[in-house]
Amino acid sequence: MVTIAAMGRAWAACDIGINAAANSLTLLFLAPLIWVAAAVPWVILYSTLGKRYRRTALIAGLVFTLWFAWFLVTWLGMPDFYPAPLCPANVPPWWPSFIPA
Repeated sequence: MVTIAAMGRAWAACDIGINAAANSLTLLFLAPLIWVAAAVPWVILYSTLGKRYRRTALIAGLVFTLWFAWFLVTWLGMPDFYPAPLCPANVPPWWPSFIPA
């Protein structure tokens, strides 16, 4: 998943966590939870809107998925409480400036 990969890259770039193995274990634990949290809205949208308004359900699902990925990466991937000496304001250098963090 893109969200897991982006969170891992942000943690690695900002030197967040103990080491790569501990961070990978945390991401491995979070992966199924994030997948379920992202899949449930698709099921709900398909069961409610998908039968009549396929395009609306698809657009709503895509908008939610993009928002959810952004939210998780900026909330979990860039924690404000962690002092990040390598990343100013805990934002990795590769993060695009036009996307708010």
